[in-house]
Amino acid sequence: MEYEKAKAFILDKMKTELPHYFFYHSVEHSLDVLNSAMHYAESENINEHDKILLATAAVFHDSGFIFQSHDHEEKGCELAKGILVNYKYSEKEIAQICGMIMSTKLPQTPVNKLEQIMCDADLDYLGRDDFFKTGHKLFEEFSYLGVVKNEKEWNELQLHFFESHHYFTQSAIRLRQKQKQVYYQLIKEKLTS
Repeated sequence: MEYEKAKAFILDKMKTELPHYFFYHSVEHSLDVLNSAMHYAESENINEHDKILLATAAVFHDSGFIFQSHDHEEKGCELAKGILVNYKYSEKEIAQICGMIMSTKLPQTPVNKLEQIMCDADLDYLGRDDFFKTGHKLFEEFSYLGVVKNEKEWNELQLHFFESHHYFTQSAIRLRQKQKQVYYQLIKEKLTS
């Protein structure tokens, strides 16, 4: 697998073709997810071959936003299938990568360890120090797209999301769950004050 070449190709494509209003679903987010996925892969004892599959899924997981925001996961898989064969990925490896990409569709539905890591990496920020900074990018994106009209609607959406979200891997639960609960309480307080 020529991972580095495939990574360079998709990140360059996203840099040049992603619509400007994806403030959150950006190359920066893909690299953040990649970083989190590699961190979790290490602590979950994932082998080198599977780490490459996971890394590939991380850089491709939101590439479908180039075409559309609704069902972007399917578009990302189509893109991966069309591109990865050129970089010596087998059909089986591409299918695993697509499984990881599709598992991030909300509500998340991972069916194996790699998909669980992918899901946890995708929403890692929910329990991190940069939660408000990162969340603000999503608020700006959702505001631009008309998903939310104001901060109150945004906080209601976040609260609802927090109530349905959970981490899957022991690593993410150990590292992020406690802080995520703190943010949940803060958002709840914002809405009641």
